[in-house]
Amino acid sequence: MPLVEFAAGCVSGGVGLAVGHPIDTMKVRLQTQSKYKGILDCITRTYSREGIHGFFKGMAFPVLTTGITNSVVFGSYSNALDYLTHSQGNERSKGNNASAAAVFAAGCFSGATQVLVTAPVDLVKVRLQTQTQEGGRYRGPVHCAAVILRADGLRGLFRGGFALALRDVPCYGLYFLPYEMTCRALTESGKQPGTFAVLMAGGLAGVVTWAFATPMDVVKARLQMSGAGGQEYDGVLHCMRVSLREEGPRVFFKGLLLNSLRAFPVNAVTFLSYESLMRSFTSLPAD
Repeated sequence: MPLVEFAAGCVSGGVGLAVGHPIDTMKVRLQTQSKYKGILDCITRTYSREGIHGFFKGMAFPVLTTGITNSVVFGSYSNALDYLTHSQGNERSKGNNASAAAVFAAGCFSGATQVLVTAPVDLVKVRLQTQTQEGGRYRGPVHCAAVILRADGLRGLFRGGFALALRDVPCYGLYFLPYEMTCRALTESGKQPGTFAVLMAGGLAGVVTWAFATPMDVVKARLQMSGAGGQEYDGVLHCMRVSLREEGPRVFFKGLLLNSLRAFPVNAVTFLSYESLMRSFTSLPAD
Protein backbone atom coordinates (compact mmCIF):
# COMPACT_ATOMS: atom_id res chain seq x y z
CA MET A 1 0.00 0.00 0.00
CA PRO A 2 2.19 2.84 -1.30
CA LEU A 3 0.15 5.72 0.16
CA VAL A 4 0.39 4.26 3.66
CA GLU A 5 4.15 3.87 3.35
CA PHE A 6 4.56 7.43 2.08
CA ALA A 7 2.35 8.79 4.89
CA ALA A 8 4.27 6.90 7.58
CA GLY A 9 7.55 8.18 6.19
CA CYS A 10 6.16 11.72 6.20
CA VAL A 11 5.26 11.72 9.90
CA SER A 12 8.34 9.82 11.10
CA GLY A 13 10.64 12.19 9.23
CA GLY A 14 9.13 15.21 10.97
CA VAL A 15 9.62 13.60 14.37
CA GLY A 16 13.26 12.82 13.60
CA LEU A 17 13.97 16.36 12.41
CA ALA A 18 12.58 17.91 15.59
CA VAL A 19 14.92 15.74 17.68
CA GLY A 20 18.14 16.40 15.77
CA HIS A 21 18.14 19.92 14.28
CA PRO A 22 20.11 21.75 17.02
CA ILE A 23 22.97 19.24 16.75
CA ASP A 24 22.81 19.47 12.96
CA THR A 25 23.26 23.25 13.19
CA MET A 26 26.44 22.83 15.25
CA LYS A 27 27.72 20.24 12.77
CA VAL A 28 27.18 22.49 9.77
CA ARG A 29 28.93 25.43 11.46
CA LEU A 30 31.95 23.32 12.36
CA GLN A 31 32.19 21.98 8.81
CA THR A 32 31.95 25.35 7.06
CA GLN A 33 33.50 27.86 9.46
CA SER A 34 37.03 27.65 10.85
CA LYS A 35 36.49 30.18 13.67
CA TYR A 36 35.34 27.51 16.13
CA LYS A 37 37.87 25.60 18.23
CA GLY A 38 35.59 22.64 18.77
CA ILE A 39 32.10 21.50 19.69
CA LEU A 40 31.93 23.21 23.09
CA ASP A 41 33.27 26.47 21.67
CA CYS A 42 30.68 26.36 18.91
CA ILE A 43 27.85 25.71 21.36
CA THR A 44 29.03 28.41 23.78
CA ARG A 45 29.51 31.09 21.13
CA THR A 46 26.21 30.29 19.47
CA TYR A 47 24.28 30.55 22.72
CA SER A 48 26.06 33.69 23.95
CA ARG A 49 25.52 35.57 20.68
CA GLU A 50 22.22 34.19 19.41
CA GLY A 51 20.51 32.51 22.34
CA ILE A 52 18.43 29.34 22.00
CA HIS A 53 17.13 30.61 18.66
CA GLY A 54 20.60 30.13 17.15
CA PHE A 55 20.37 26.35 17.46
CA PHE A 56 17.16 26.24 15.45
CA LYS A 57 18.16 28.45 12.54
CA GLY A 58 17.18 27.02 9.19
CA MET A 59 14.64 24.64 10.70
CA ALA A 60 11.46 26.18 9.26
CA PHE A 61 12.03 25.11 5.65
CA PRO A 62 13.00 21.48 6.48
CA VAL A 63 9.99 21.23 8.82
CA LEU A 64 7.68 22.21 5.98
CA THR A 65 9.31 19.85 3.50
CA THR A 66 10.62 16.94 5.58
CA GLY A 67 7.33 15.15 5.16
CA ILE A 68 7.80 15.14 1.41
CA THR A 69 11.45 14.14 1.65
CA ASN A 70 10.98 11.28 4.08
CA SER A 71 7.83 10.02 2.44
CA VAL A 72 9.90 9.79 -0.76
CA VAL A 73 12.73 7.99 1.07
CA PHE A 74 10.59 5.40 2.87
CA GLY A 75 8.04 5.06 0.11
CA SER A 76 10.70 4.58 -2.57
CA TYR A 77 12.61 2.11 -0.42
CA SER A 78 9.56 0.04 0.41
CA ASN A 79 8.27 -0.09 -3.15
CA ALA A 80 11.72 -0.80 -4.61
CA LEU A 81 12.17 -3.62 -2.11
CA ASP A 82 8.73 -4.90 -3.03
CA TYR A 83 9.73 -4.93 -6.71
CA LEU A 84 13.09 -6.61 -6.07
CA THR A 85 11.65 -9.31 -3.80
CA HIS A 86 8.36 -9.72 -5.69
CA SER A 87 6.66 -9.47 -2.32
CA GLN A 88 3.12 -8.33 -1.64
CA GLY A 89 3.47 -8.53 2.12
CA ASN A 90 3.80 -5.73 4.64
CA GLU A 91 6.97 -3.71 5.15
CA ARG A 92 8.36 -5.93 7.89
CA SER A 93 7.84 -9.21 6.02
CA LYS A 94 9.57 -7.76 2.97
CA GLY A 95 12.56 -6.71 5.07
CA ASN A 96 12.78 -10.10 6.74
CA ASN A 97 12.74 -12.02 3.46
CA ALA A 98 14.95 -9.74 1.37
CA SER A 99 18.60 -10.47 0.65
CA ALA A 100 21.27 -7.99 1.73
CA ALA A 101 21.84 -7.07 -1.92
CA ALA A 102 18.15 -6.28 -2.42
CA VAL A 103 18.02 -4.14 0.74
CA PHE A 104 21.15 -2.23 -0.31
CA ALA A 105 19.87 -1.68 -3.87
CA ALA A 106 16.46 -0.50 -2.65
CA GLY A 107 18.18 1.87 -0.22
CA CYS A 108 20.38 3.30 -2.99
CA PHE A 109 17.29 3.84 -5.12
CA SER A 110 15.57 5.73 -2.31
CA GLY A 111 18.67 7.89 -1.86
CA ALA A 112 18.70 8.78 -5.54
CA THR A 113 15.00 9.66 -5.69
CA GLN A 114 15.10 12.02 -2.73
CA VAL A 115 18.08 14.08 -3.95
CA LEU A 116 15.92 16.20 -6.28
CA VAL A 117 13.68 17.11 -3.35
CA THR A 118 16.43 17.46 -0.76
CA ALA A 119 19.04 19.51 -2.64
CA PRO A 120 17.25 22.92 -2.64
CA VAL A 121 15.92 22.42 0.90
CA ASP A 122 19.32 21.43 2.26
CA LEU A 123 21.00 24.37 0.52
CA VAL A 124 18.63 26.89 2.11
CA LYS A 125 18.98 25.16 5.50
CA VAL A 126 22.79 25.33 5.40
CA ARG A 127 22.82 28.99 4.31
CA LEU A 128 20.52 29.94 7.20
CA GLN A 129 22.36 27.79 9.74
CA THR A 130 25.66 29.52 8.99
CA GLN A 131 24.19 33.03 9.25
CA THR A 132 25.39 34.01 12.71
CA GLN A 133 24.76 37.77 12.69
CA GLU A 134 21.40 39.42 13.28
CA GLY A 135 20.14 41.26 10.22
CA GLY A 136 22.21 39.01 7.97
CA ARG A 137 21.89 38.48 4.26
CA TYR A 138 18.79 36.27 4.46
CA ARG A 139 15.56 37.20 6.25
CA GLY A 140 14.17 33.66 6.16
CA PRO A 141 13.91 30.54 4.00
CA VAL A 142 11.69 32.10 1.31
CA HIS A 143 13.92 35.17 1.04
CA CYS A 144 17.02 32.95 0.97
CA ALA A 145 15.61 30.88 -1.90
CA ALA A 146 14.60 34.07 -3.75
CA VAL A 147 18.08 35.57 -3.39
CA ILE A 148 19.70 32.38 -4.72
CA LEU A 149 17.26 32.23 -7.65
CA ARG A 150 17.85 35.87 -8.50
CA ALA A 151 21.62 35.53 -8.37
CA ASP A 152 22.17 32.09 -9.91
CA GLY A 153 18.86 30.98 -11.41
CA LEU A 154 17.23 27.62 -10.83
CA ARG A 155 20.61 25.90 -11.13
CA GLY A 156 21.76 27.81 -8.06
CA LEU A 157 19.25 25.97 -5.87
CA PHE A 158 21.07 22.74 -6.69
CA ARG A 159 24.54 23.98 -5.72
CA GLY A 160 26.28 21.06 -4.03
CA GLY A 161 23.69 18.66 -5.45
CA PHE A 162 26.26 16.35 -7.04
CA ALA A 163 28.10 16.01 -3.73
CA LEU A 164 24.74 15.39 -2.06
CA ALA A 165 24.05 12.57 -4.54
CA LEU A 166 27.53 11.09 -3.97
CA ARG A 167 26.77 11.13 -0.25
CA ASP A 168 23.18 9.92 -0.25
CA VAL A 169 22.93 7.26 -2.96
CA PRO A 170 25.38 4.75 -1.42
CA CYS A 171 24.72 5.84 2.14
CA TYR A 172 20.99 5.20 1.96
CA GLY A 173 21.89 1.69 0.88
CA LEU A 174 24.00 1.44 4.03
CA TYR A 175 21.23 3.12 6.02
CA PHE A 176 18.63 0.41 5.50
CA LEU A 177 21.03 -2.55 5.47
CA PRO A 178 22.20 -2.43 9.13
CA TYR A 179 18.65 -1.60 10.17
CA GLU A 180 17.22 -4.75 8.59
CA MET A 181 20.12 -6.92 9.75
CA THR A 182 19.92 -5.69 13.35
CA CYS A 183 16.14 -6.11 13.46
CA ARG A 184 16.54 -9.71 12.33
CA ALA A 185 19.24 -10.38 14.94
CA LEU A 186 17.13 -8.97 17.80
CA THR A 187 13.81 -10.53 16.77
CA GLU A 188 12.59 -14.08 17.13
CA SER A 189 11.83 -15.81 13.85
CA GLY A 190 8.31 -15.22 12.64
CA LYS A 191 7.66 -12.27 14.94
CA GLN A 192 7.67 -8.53 14.40
CA PRO A 193 10.52 -6.58 16.06
CA GLY A 194 9.71 -4.99 19.39
CA THR A 195 10.35 -1.42 20.49
CA PHE A 196 13.86 -2.16 21.76
CA ALA A 197 14.88 -3.92 18.54
CA VAL A 198 13.59 -1.06 16.37
CA LEU A 199 15.24 1.62 18.51
CA MET A 200 18.61 -0.16 18.52
CA ALA A 201 18.44 -1.01 14.81
CA GLY A 202 17.43 2.53 13.84
CA GLY A 203 20.09 4.15 16.02
CA LEU A 204 22.82 1.81 14.76
CA ALA A 205 21.76 2.38 11.16
CA GLY A 206 22.11 6.12 11.64
CA VAL A 207 25.57 5.90 13.23
CA VAL A 208 26.93 3.50 10.60
CA THR A 209 25.55 5.63 7.78
CA TRP A 210 27.02 8.90 9.05
CA ALA A 211 30.41 7.29 9.66
CA PHE A 212 30.57 6.74 5.89
CA ALA A 213 28.70 9.91 4.90
CA THR A 214 30.63 12.55 6.86
CA PRO A 215 33.54 13.11 4.40
CA MET A 216 31.19 13.88 1.51
CA ASP A 217 28.91 15.76 3.91
CA VAL A 218 31.79 18.18 4.58
CA VAL A 219 32.36 18.66 0.85
CA LYS A 220 28.64 19.19 0.24
CA ALA A 221 28.33 21.83 2.96
CA ARG A 222 31.38 23.73 1.71
CA LEU A 223 30.12 23.72 -1.87
CA GLN A 224 26.76 25.00 -0.66
CA MET A 225 28.48 27.93 1.05
CA SER A 226 30.68 28.68 -1.97
CA GLY A 227 29.83 32.17 -3.17
CA ALA A 228 27.83 32.99 -0.05
CA GLY A 229 30.59 34.05 2.31
CA GLY A 230 32.48 30.78 2.05
CA GLN A 231 35.53 29.96 -0.03
CA GLU A 232 34.91 29.60 -3.76
CA TYR A 233 35.19 26.09 -5.21
CA ASP A 234 34.90 24.92 -8.81
CA GLY A 235 33.40 21.55 -7.96
CA VAL A 236 33.65 18.42 -5.84
CA LEU A 237 37.25 17.50 -6.72
CA HIS A 238 38.50 21.09 -6.40
CA CYS A 239 36.84 21.39 -2.98
CA MET A 240 38.43 18.12 -1.84
CA ARG A 241 41.90 19.15 -3.07
CA VAL A 242 41.80 22.62 -1.51
CA SER A 243 40.37 21.37 1.79
CA LEU A 244 42.96 18.59 1.99
CA ARG A 245 45.82 20.95 1.18
CA GLU A 246 44.78 23.62 3.69
CA GLU A 247 43.53 21.50 6.61
CA GLY A 248 44.85 17.98 6.13
CA PRO A 249 42.94 14.65 6.07
CA ARG A 250 41.13 15.37 9.33
CA VAL A 251 39.04 18.03 7.57
CA PHE A 252 36.87 15.31 6.05
CA PHE A 253 35.84 14.12 9.49
CA LYS A 254 34.71 17.46 10.86
CA GLY A 255 31.34 16.99 12.48
CA LEU A 256 31.71 13.20 12.73
CA LEU A 257 31.19 13.14 16.50
CA LEU A 258 28.17 15.41 16.26
CA ASN A 259 26.79 13.39 13.35
CA SER A 260 27.10 10.23 15.42
CA LEU A 261 25.59 11.79 18.56
CA ARG A 262 22.69 13.11 16.52
CA ALA A 263 22.28 10.01 14.36
CA PHE A 264 21.44 7.50 17.09
CA PRO A 265 18.45 9.21 18.76
CA VAL A 266 17.15 10.80 15.55
CA ASN A 267 17.11 7.59 13.54
CA ALA A 268 15.95 5.46 16.47
CA VAL A 269 12.92 7.75 16.84
CA THR A 270 12.40 7.98 13.07
CA PHE A 271 12.29 4.22 12.55
CA LEU A 272 10.20 3.61 15.66
CA SER A 273 7.67 6.19 14.45
CA TYR A 274 7.65 4.66 10.99
CA GLU A 275 7.20 1.08 12.16
CA SER A 276 4.51 2.09 14.69
CA LEU A 277 2.58 4.07 12.09
CA MET A 278 2.84 1.28 9.53
CA ARG A 279 1.42 -1.21 12.04
CA SER A 280 -1.39 1.19 12.97
CA PHE A 281 -2.28 1.88 9.35
CA THR A 282 -2.19 -1.74 8.24
CA SER A 283 -4.33 -2.82 11.20
CA LEU A 284 -7.15 -0.48 10.22
CA PRO A 285 -10.16 -2.30 8.78
CA ALA A 286 -10.59 -1.94 5.03
CA ASP A 287 -13.67 -0.13 3.73
